Amino acid sequence: MSSKDITSYFRFEPEAKRIEDLETPVPVIDIGVVERNLKRWQERCDKLRLGNRPHIKTHKLVALAKYQMALGAKGLTVQKLGEAEVMADAGIRDMLLTFNVVGDRKLGRLADLAKRTDISVVADNEVVVEGLGRAGVAAGRDLSVLVECDTGSKRNRVQSPAAAARLAKVIDQTRGVTYGGLMTYPAAGTRKEAEAFLAEARELAGKSGLASQTISTGGSPDMWSDEGLAIASEYRAGTYVYFDRSFAERGICSYDDCALSVLATVVSRPTNERALIDAGSKALTTDLRSLKGYGVVWSKNKGGIYNV
Repeated sequence: MSSKDITSYFRFEPEAKRIEDLETPVPVIDIGVVERNLKRWQERCDKLRLGNRPHIKTHKLVALAKYQMALGAKGLTVQKLGEAEVMADAGIRDMLLTFNVVGDRKLGRLADLAKRTDISVVADNEVVVEGLGRAGVAAGRDLSVLVECDTGSKRNRVQSPAAAARLAKVIDQTRGVTYGGLMTYPAAGTRKEAEAFLAEARELAGKSGLASQTISTGGSPDMWSDEGLAIASEYRAGTYVYFDRSFAERGICSYDDCALSVLATVVSRPTNERALIDAGSKALTTDLRSLKGYGVVWSKNKGGIYNV
């Protein structure tokens, strides 16, 4: 598929506004930087022969999802049914939903999606598997299910390779689903440990005659590291589309790779050292990740945002 120019995936107003005419606060995306970020990551995946399955929860834009697919992504990662439905309406078929689907209404929506897409799902317990089986039966096709593994991030997911293999067997024996492989989201800096977990789980599942066709890992913080990638068949990264200040401060990207900023207006300057802008906690963030201040003022005289 030809990727064309990234701007061809967007619809622009006949009379584009000048940046000076935008009402603030407003997010501003440098589409040229986005294009560079997406191309660079796809080129890395191609070089490693690693399937690229980008997570769209960062941008949630059909235009960017289609551009990622055109560059060579094997499919998309979605976090919610609503995201999957929007992408399906846009004609995208190959998606992985990386959150347990529970409840009859949601399972009904999943069944409807499965009738018109090649969506696959994850599970970390037998209750979820049973529901997914019912959705697969309702859809008239088996849903591919990856076992979600906790390889160190201490969230949900199965807690040991043996537990992963046991759940794989449950999936194999459940009508309406088929065992597709293993999936993890490792904590930053722990991909080597994750690889050992996944290798053992794959071996144990194999002893039951179950092939782990997909080994899915991910995370933008470790995307440039080769450690722990030998076992993976696909990689899920999301933040890399825009990057952000936390990535720049950790050396994962440069500030020139940060594609999204917030345009704000100075509405008061009570002292020479302090100014008040019209962007607060809703336009910026309170998730500081140990960083000082709430943002970087991007101008010839760099400053910081120290209170919201």
